[in-house]
Amino acid sequence: MIRILFVCTGNICRSPTAEGVLRRKLAEAGLSEKVETLSAGTRGYHVGDPPDPRAQKHARARGYELSALRARQVGASHFDEFDLILAMDQEHERDLTRLAPPEAKGRVRRFLEFAPESGLQDVPDPYYGEAADFELVLDLVEAGADGIVVAITRGEIVSHR
Repeated sequence: MIRILFVCTGNICRSPTAEGVLRRKLAEAGLSEKVETLSAGTRGYHVGDPPDPRAQKHARARGYELSALRARQVGASHFDEFDLILAMDQEHERDLTRLAPPEAKGRVRRFLEFAPESGLQDVPDPYYGEAADFELVLDLVEAGADGIVVAITRGEIVSHR
């Protein structure tokens, strides 16, 4: 079983969106039994809360259901439990790399590495933005999730256990 963790700041916008989108894309590709996804935040501001209502609304309009997800904070155990830890932006990548034990540092990567055609390195935080910002996040997350599915299919992402 391949385990993938998505990480943003509070785990209520970007990372749960990535978790929900990838889950559906994995199901469509027949990979649900081979890959498990989860999301977390670098900060514990929203632990136990559902995703931001705006993130849920925009995701639902594209057929993704996020309402059952709950925010959690990244912990030391995540570095042992996950094969790939995807930071939504440079700040998260720095934080995760700092927290990761030496043997796990190579599993921390930036999410948009899987969507090089986006021309971006970071998924921008829509929290203080408007509807267009949540739509951009979904566009980027869909592209990155497609790239992850391709990488799994090609055997480029494997379990470290």
